[in-house]
Amino acid sequence: MASGNKTAIMINEKRLLDSFLELAKINAPSGNEEPMAQYLVPLLEELGFSIKFDEAHKEFGGNCGNLIAWWEGTDSSVEPLFLSTHMDTVLPTEGLKPIIKDGVIYSDGTTILGADDRAALAAYIEGIRVIQETGTPCGPVELILTVNEQPGLVGAKYMDYSLVKSKKGFIFDSTGDIGQIILQGPYSSRIYCEIKGRDSHIGLNPEDGINAFLIAADALKNMKLGKVNDQVLANIGVIKGGTMSSIIPGEVELIGEVRSFDKEGLENQLEHMKEAVEMAAEQYKGSATVRFEKKYLGFNIPLEHEIAKTALVAADEIGVSKYTTQTLGGADTNVLNENGLECLTLGNGFKNLHTFQEHISVENLMNGGRYAAALIKEWYESHK
Repeated sequence: MASGNKTAIMINEKRLLDSFLELAKINAPSGNEEPMAQYLVPLLEELGFSIKFDEAHKEFGGNCGNLIAWWEGTDSSVEPLFLSTHMDTVLPTEGLKPIIKDGVIYSDGTTILGADDRAALAAYIEGIRVIQETGTPCGPVELILTVNEQPGLVGAKYMDYSLVKSKKGFIFDSTGDIGQIILQGPYSSRIYCEIKGRDSHIGLNPEDGINAFLIAADALKNMKLGKVNDQVLANIGVIKGGTMSSIIPGEVELIGEVRSFDKEGLENQLEHMKEAVEMAAEQYKGSATVRFEKKYLGFNIPLEHEIAKTALVAADEIGVSKYTTQTLGGADTNVLNENGLECLTLGNGFKNLHTFQEHISVENLMNGGRYAAALIKEWYESHK
């Protein structure tokens, strides 16, 4: 049954709901996206898309590359628009059973739901169907569907960008409701701290030992962690070390991450953490080696940019409350912008992601389908 809100954007609500529930049940966690790709290819071909895959998966041992799909639209002279999301989910997904209660979609509590980001896939498919069925004029539409996003935006990192034709677009991938428009995302780097003391048997020669755990403890106590300020987050999330309860540990590794809205803030925090480790090691007469590893660069889309304007107008068209914001959460948006594809992140309403309590409201799901159609429509209207 076709339905819509107070605007002209109409969707088939039952079809969109059924589509999401079917997508959610597909077991395709990170590195095993092939089942999702096999489901999507005939569906997208039926909608007139041509399909290409890259070989990004060969870089990390996956079974499927990024999927890039192209549809000419009704007016190929107009600048193309891309919609992007990822095909993978976190675990567990085996035997996923979605249930609906009081207008909200959950799993049965034994798995995640996978609304992150099956909700975006369902919204894009419905939005495109609506555009086609209503004969709404539009330019070319490209779908950029990545793999292995959840472990750290890996598929986007290794994407063959020569296969992508469009340069501007949107990514539905945030916990905010439909109407959330994220203009700024963070810079992020990992930090690896290898701390060395000297191991020794506690019962034979304890005086010869230098406990690397104590060095690490002092270093951690002297680090600013958590919400450092409104611009910077820092965390130590992994500690590796020790062999036996009777051995004073001579080595330990700390692995952490820093995120910041500006590059200077990122670099300053990393240096602060490095100094804390080195000073602690020196006090105990141990040693430390600290290295940084870039995860992704930040992005900052001006409010006057055409994709920001399109997002705002499209939100008005479907009658949802809109607001612009920034986030210290990472998404493929960071990597695509780094590779010359200008885009921003949009909320699509999933909550408690990566947990058995993950859920999404039916209202957000429906608004996602409307929003996808409105974005395509408004992009054409402002570029024809």
